[in-house]
Order: sequence, then structure tokens, then C-alpha cells
Amino acid sequence: MLTTHVSRRMQAVQPPVIPIIGDLIRSTPGVISLGQGIVSYGPPAAALQAAARFGGRLDDHRYGPVEGLPDLLDAIARKLATENHIPLAGRRIIVTAGGNMGFFNAVLAVADPGDEIILLSPFYFNHDMAIVMAGCRTVSVPTDASYQPRLDLLRQAITPRTRAIVSISPNNPTGAVYPAATVDAINALCAAHGLYHIHDEAYEYFTYDAVAHISPARRAESAPHTISLYSLSKAYGFASWRIGYMVIPDALFDAVNKIQDTNLICPPAVSQAAALACLEAGRAYSTPFAAQLGDVRGRVRDALTAIPDVCTAPPAEGAFYYFLQVHTPLEAFAVAERLIKEHGVAVIPGSAFGQQDGCALRVSYGALDPASVAEGVSRLVRGLRAVVSG
Repeated sequence: MLTTHVSRRMQAVQPPVIPIIGDLIRSTPGVISLGQGIVSYGPPAAALQAAARFGGRLDDHRYGPVEGLPDLLDAIARKLATENHIPLAGRRIIVTAGGNMGFFNAVLAVADPGDEIILLSPFYFNHDMAIVMAGCRTVSVPTDASYQPRLDLLRQAITPRTRAIVSISPNNPTGAVYPAATVDAINALCAAHGLYHIHDEAYEYFTYDAVAHISPARRAESAPHTISLYSLSKAYGFASWRIGYMVIPDALFDAVNKIQDTNLICPPAVSQAAALACLEAGRAYSTPFAAQLGDVRGRVRDALTAIPDVCTAPPAEGAFYYFLQVHTPLEAFAVAERLIKEHGVAVIPGSAFGQQDGCALRVSYGALDPASVAEGVSRLVRGLRAVVSG
């Protein structure tokens, strides 16, 4: 008799929530999704043209450098210098197949099985999944009522097995943006304790109300212990092309090179060609879309803050999320299921983000155009009122 075995390590990984919610949406016609974190626009025309031109040379069909094509690496270096103000001395750039791959590379490079990685809670679920897959342990540290980090709790969470502290700003799932003093304090805490600071900046172009995005790697002294993660998926409507990049200390290059060569060999060349065109179009391409999202955010904020008896919606000055605390004893997934089946609107349960206390829901407005946002939020408000009223 054939006996199948699934590793205990993989059994310990939480199920991916986006496909689960996706199945519920597909089984319920007419649902408006406030679920997956995507934008409503696609990449620049120049990126599509670059992809169409790809393939004319034999080299286009061969393996490329593990760390990415030279022209794209050069474009990323210019962007990091001019926009993020990151000095690249003592650092290397690695192009990855999306930001999630960059995070997995980082965990495998800095931690051994049984080591601990600190995540700020609520956390991005794929970060937790990657940590568990690597045989490490997630240490979840709560944020304050506005989803800002608490340095005292981070300090208390550090043990001899801690290898890194992870921060995300602008934040997924909360939309919080960390001020410079907070970002620098986390970075200094890591330096003082011999830890890596893994900082995810996938939503760097999405901040509102004149709030600034800050890169901790902008300080030259951060080079030996700071890992910065970026993605083209959001800013350029580039999610399916799977291109991100990481900025790592020189000392980690050999380790990351081994990981990426084994797992990927090289980033897809056609996607890199299109990514280069995105970076050449630059932030100017994303700016009007981000401004439009700011208007959408205002409508979502006004609708949610108008129902304090139903839910609490802490400030969200970045990304395209609100992380609600719903005033009900019901479990978050049950509420999300009801919202889909009974009210035609989808959100993501907060339990997927490590939020086990109370009923939390992540609302994503990134994929909503102004014409549909009113209906989607109206359904959400009606559904939440029905849930809370019993």
C-alpha cells in the first residue's frame, strides 16, 4: 500500500487565505472584492512594447545572471540613489521573482532551523508562512492601537535565537506608515543586538496626506545589517510579471546567490526587460494612479469612520488597506464568509494576519475604480451593520 507523507514543517504553515477567499468569490456571482491587494491599472505601454520586442536574440532564451540583468540592476541602483537616498557602498542588489521571493531569500540566508524572526502584529501572512517553511519560528509582537510599533515590546521579544526584526512601511495589512524616528529606532535596535532589520517597502509610492515614506537603509551605517525589499507589482500594476528586488549587505551575497540559483536560476528575462521599461518610465507613471487611490481612500475612510458603533478603523496613511476591528464576538472568517454570501462584498479575515483577538478584517481598496468604490463600501457597511446587530 502506498503511504504518503507530508512534512510536519509544511503542515504547520497556515493555508494561503487569498485562494480560499477567491474560491468563495467565484462561487458567489456579483461579489465586489475588497480582498486581494492589487491595483486597478496595468503597466506602462513601454513595458508591453519591451516584452513584445523580446526574443529576437538567441541570448534572450538562455539563462541570465543569477542576480539579474546588468541594465536592470543599473536602473535599480539609480532609483535607489535618487528616490530612496540609499548609499550602495557595502551593499548588493538582487532581482527576484517578486517581493515574496526576496523575503524568503532573506530568511534562508540569515536564519537556521529553530531560530526566531520577529514580526510586528498584525503581520503579512506570507512572511509568517515563509518563516515556518524555513523551519524557523515567528515571534509576533503587538503594535499599538494605531498599528505603530512599540519599541519596548520589540526589545523584550529579543532572545538568543532571534535573527531578525521585520518591518513593513507603508504597511500591509494596516495601511500604517512608520515615521522616520520609528524606522531608525528599529534599525538601531537591530544593530545594538546583532540582528538583521528586514524592511519591506513594496508600497513605497502609496502615501497620503503629505506623509513621507522612509527607507532605513538611507543611513550609511545601516549597510551591514539592513535588508530592504521592493516590488514592482503595486507601483507599476506589474503583479503577474513577478519582479521585485532586494538590497542586501555584501556579506550575504554568496548565501542569497546559492538560494536563488537553486530556487530560480535567474529572474525571467522577459519580465526583466519589461521591468526596465517600467523603471525608465519612473515614479511619474505611478503618481496619478496613487493620487486617484488617495481619493478612493478618502471615500472609504469617511464611510468607515461614520460607523464607530459597528467598527473601529485606525488611521491608514499608506498602502491601500484599512484594518478594521469589528464590534462582534463572531470569528473573523465567519464574518468574511457572511459578507461574501449574504452581502456580495469580500474582505480578508484578520486571523490570517495573526490577529487572533476580536474580529479584525482587512479591507483593500486598491483595485477599485472610483465608479465601483461607492457600491463596494456601501455593501460592506450594510453587511457589517447586519453582522453587529445580530
